[in-house]
Amino acid sequence: MFFRNLIMFRFPPATDLDEVETLLPLVQLKPVGPLEMSSRGFISPFGREEKEALAHRIGGWLWLTVGSEDRMLPAAVINNKLAEKIELIEARDGRKPGARERKRMKDDLLHELLPQAFVKTGRADVFLDSGRGVAFVATSSRRTGEYVMSDIRALLGSFPAMPLNAEVAPRSVLTGWIAGEELPAGLSLGEECEMKDPAEGGAVVKCQHQALRCDEIDRHLDAGKQVTKLALVLQDNLSFVLADDLTVRKLKFLDGALDQLDHADADGRRAELDARFALQKGELGLLFDALAAAFRVSKVEG
Repeated sequence: MFFRNLIMFRFPPATDLDEVETLLPLVQLKPVGPLEMSSRGFISPFGREEKEALAHRIGGWLWLTVGSEDRMLPAAVINNKLAEKIELIEARDGRKPGARERKRMKDDLLHELLPQAFVKTGRADVFLDSGRGVAFVATSSRRTGEYVMSDIRALLGSFPAMPLNAEVAPRSVLTGWIAGEELPAGLSLGEECEMKDPAEGGAVVKCQHQALRCDEIDRHLDAGKQVTKLALVLQDNLSFVLADDLTVRKLKFLDGALDQLDHADADGRRAELDARFALQKGELGLLFDALAAAFRVSKVEG
């Protein structure tokens, strides 16, 4: 399991995570009930079949996984069934059900169809770096990231995690980098970017597989467009696309990083996941350090 997308949150480094393993069984994922739409809870990072190890630690890093089960019952299915029942009543009784009766019929249909609905399972992984006070969530969805923070908050009773707060405008920094300003040590330009005209409804330009220091890009910059997404490479180990909200997408561990796995003694699936966790925590820590310095990311005090 490698992170492909990434949203980061800051929390006070002094946060006590020592009791996590004791608390996790109390909020473990339970199968979604026949009349429930969804269920959320913690599962083992090593997979749902693992029932004992609900967390995994390496040094000051903690790996947690939130599992979910959602019944897939589209509103259109219920509405179509309801329309059929209403037509039957009109044909049989010569009357149209009122609003209250239609609501009761809809509720009855929901209870009838829910137990038959397909259950979709999901997982959201998060690495907690207690040294830096950073939560790395494997998602590009801000909503999913916030849900995971809420789950950890419910687990611990208190978890004042906040999205990354940059003290300099990320869009200005990204625009400066492809305009020729020096990048921080270890970072280099990739071959993808998105530029927008800051005016409402302004033009959007997307570039892929293209050198970003060129006359064509300069013309867009001269026209006032600003960079909203930019492909970057960190020390030849990570490639990613950074958005102006500091969300990381298309995260890829390159050969420079993956070579480290060749020396790992990964005997079995669990050992392999452990090795990948060890690799990722090192690289993600360096990634955060680079972004925190470039955008002056604020700390969260306890």
